[in-house]
Amino acid sequence: MENESLLHQKLSLFGVNPKKEERHNDNKTTSSAVTIRGVLTSLKENLNEKDKRPVIHLGHGDPSAFPCFRTTAAAEDAVVDALRTAHYNCYSPTLGVPSARRGIADYLNRDLPYKLSPEDVYLTLGCSQAIEISLSVLALPGANILIPRPGYPLYEIHAAGSNNNLEARHYDLLPEKRWEVDLDGVEALADENTVAIVIINPGNPCGNVFSYQHLQKIAMTARNLGIIVIADEVYNHLAFGSTPYVPMGVFGSIVPVITLGSISKRWIVPGWRLGWLVTSDPTGILQNSGFVDSIKGCLNAASHPVTFIQAAVPRIVDQSNEAFFAKIIGLLKETADICYERIKEIPCITCPVKPQGAMFVMVKLNVSMLEDIGDDLEFCLKLAKEESVIVLPGRTVGMKNWLRIAFAAEPATLEDGLERIKAFCQRHAKKQ
Repeated sequence: MENESLLHQKLSLFGVNPKKEERHNDNKTTSSAVTIRGVLTSLKENLNEKDKRPVIHLGHGDPSAFPCFRTTAAAEDAVVDALRTAHYNCYSPTLGVPSARRGIADYLNRDLPYKLSPEDVYLTLGCSQAIEISLSVLALPGANILIPRPGYPLYEIHAAGSNNNLEARHYDLLPEKRWEVDLDGVEALADENTVAIVIINPGNPCGNVFSYQHLQKIAMTARNLGIIVIADEVYNHLAFGSTPYVPMGVFGSIVPVITLGSISKRWIVPGWRLGWLVTSDPTGILQNSGFVDSIKGCLNAASHPVTFIQAAVPRIVDQSNEAFFAKIIGLLKETADICYERIKEIPCITCPVKPQGAMFVMVKLNVSMLEDIGDDLEFCLKLAKEESVIVLPGRTVGMKNWLRIAFAAEPATLEDGLERIKAFCQRHAKKQ
């Protein structure tokens, strides 16, 4: 078909042919994007050591420190037992331990209308490495990729990193439409050099969940543009609103989908660093173009996830019971409700959409209502110093004078943190 032919030509043109052993990056660029970790480190350095109250971290998506978010015993036992066999003290196979690849394929197949094989699954050192590899495969001078705004800054960093020359073009998510993709804007941004569009679902940083109908429209738009979809689903199944989670791979027969994921968020174990890159490609476009061989080539030069963690994957995905998942979903719904309701009490902060998934909410900051705060970064720096509460300035994810608040915390801790934010805003409010 015409659009499939166009996509095949693009993939061949932009360096996914495995016979191209060298990439001539004569105009290497250095990313100007900031990292979430770097910004949070700066905020922590601004804390007041004389404040004896506990620091409340509402800036990152790692609730593992909170006892109520402890992972399931089935996962812990699987890792311990794999380690004690002494069979997995070796280097990992380049593409991943075969049983782990099979386990991830079986896990994802539960939600797909067709069957992935273990050969479609490539294990990575967390989802971050899956992002890096997927963009590296697509990167040659002249190519561009469409990424969401607000979004996850690691995409921009890897697109413009020292080894890539991939132009990042930002399309908007629309708060007035529950953070849906601005598809008209996507069509206006794309050109003959566009190779892929990134979507994040459930959403970081917005806490949105795309509907089946909207995902289908994204797939059709990508097909018409002759580009692939990179679906970041690291928060897969963490949906607690009225919109159920649907994996983008469902639409793999419409457009090739690269699915990125990990056990980090659903199992609350980000430190275990086990992720995956999966090709949902029932029509064979990625295989026939050489894209898949280029993934393998990148993995040959990459570090690999810890072998005994990989070996534990089949038991982790098979033996984690629904009661554990239901508990996590219940906690996230409870804390999302707390966050949404408490923000209503703070005049200078508004929440356009109640979060429906993931661990975050984006809220708009009205600095004109504050006496001595000029923007979102200054707000967060002073909040850290005066109240020992850390939230992420929106500029970090592409939205100046917004804030990203992580609500995945102990409910009482979250209540305390939001009360401190309220007191901070009242103290800095302009006098009437």
